[in-house]
Amino acid sequence: MATLAIINPATGGQIDEVPADDAATVALKAAQARAAQPRWHRVPLTERKACIERFRALVVRDLESLARTLTLDTGKPIRQARNELNGLLGRIDFFLGAVERSTGTEKVFDEGGMREQIEHVPLGVVGNISAWNYPWFVGGNVFVPALLTGNTVLYKPSEYATMTGLEIARLLYEAGVPYDAFITLVGDGGVGAALMEQRIDGLFFTGSYGTGARIARTMGSRMVKLQLELGGKDPTYVRADANVKNAAESLADGAMYNTGQSCCSVERIYVHASIYDEFVRSFVDVVNGFKVGDPMAEDTYIGAITRAPQLDVLDAQVEDARRKGGRLLVGGHRLPGPGNWYAPTVYADVNHSMELMREESFGPIIGIQKVADDAEAVAMMNDTRYGLTAGVYTPDETVARGILAQVNAGSVYWNCCDRVSPRLPWSGYGDSGIGLTLSTYGIQTFCRTKAWHLRSA
Repeated sequence: MATLAIINPATGGQIDEVPADDAATVALKAAQARAAQPRWHRVPLTERKACIERFRALVVRDLESLARTLTLDTGKPIRQARNELNGLLGRIDFFLGAVERSTGTEKVFDEGGMREQIEHVPLGVVGNISAWNYPWFVGGNVFVPALLTGNTVLYKPSEYATMTGLEIARLLYEAGVPYDAFITLVGDGGVGAALMEQRIDGLFFTGSYGTGARIARTMGSRMVKLQLELGGKDPTYVRADANVKNAAESLADGAMYNTGQSCCSVERIYVHASIYDEFVRSFVDVVNGFKVGDPMAEDTYIGAITRAPQLDVLDAQVEDARRKGGRLLVGGHRLPGPGNWYAPTVYADVNHSMELMREESFGPIIGIQKVADDAEAVAMMNDTRYGLTAGVYTPDETVARGILAQVNAGSVYWNCCDRVSPRLPWSGYGDSGIGLTLSTYGIQTFCRTKAWHLRSA
């Protein structure tokens, strides 16, 4: 039997070894999900909602142990693990409250004996290749509305968050979701590839652009719903009229929270020349106050890098910035000892010839660039193949709206950053992906529409 080793990124030691899937078991599980889907769809929405309500209650009941498992899986600081689980509760509440109005039959015309209606029916079998950086958030954005709308789910947690994925399944089953309505696939990328070979009706993936592009090539001829959330190189502009201290504190958190391993982490900062030096000093002061250490410690802010290969990416970006004239102010190196550790890193005087300002970092590293005016800031923010989020810090909302209207990004922020709301769609432009999750649109995305033309005899 195939197995998967579970490694603690904070220590480099093996935690466990769990049974893994192969092509044969993936095909068997896909057939089970296919057979179960009509039965699950026939379960009344009130009962499906009751299952998810019980799941929510079980997350609350087990929150502390779930947070510890998440920290062991990913190296995420324990307080941030709790934050993720507590944040999930609000998303579940939104989905429970919005699913009926989002997917109920719409009566759009009734005249002269002719009625027209729009029905929302489930896609069928949904494949969910989920992420390791926020497995409860990112996974919950898919499997919760997918189950509520009557789909069955083949859920492949990242191999870097397998224990958390198994905990999700345990709680769903305890909550009353049938074993064949939510089926976990355990393994590495080979298991994900096997999933794509199955007869599924939608594939929802969160991860890197490279993997997402390969998935798009593989699935393109299949004519199934495809949603790809592929990260970004998220910029923020600090205008001359911004509150420097507040902006520095907010953006340092936005760049370094979850050890910089968030799709919407701040990855590029542009600062007006008139406040540039003051901002850089304030920003560095904040970063120097972040504690790096044991992810299980309550006062740790910077934890381990979840994936060891990412250390090479960070090293390469640091060296490239150094060679091209960047000014290293903090960090810029791996930390000693076992596990995957990288010092919080701040570069000033950067430019767009540097990989640090062009390619996703996904770690505790940031570049700060000086700009002369709003026009240059907009040009720099749009000089990217990504388009997930972007922000502006200024007391003037009208000015902020004018700037952000010109920026190519799916989510934009005024005086805030690194924020996701269940009420707003989560989508990206360019190489940040296709499709969306969250909001009422992110519920409807798990449905097909059926148009009804009804004439009275």
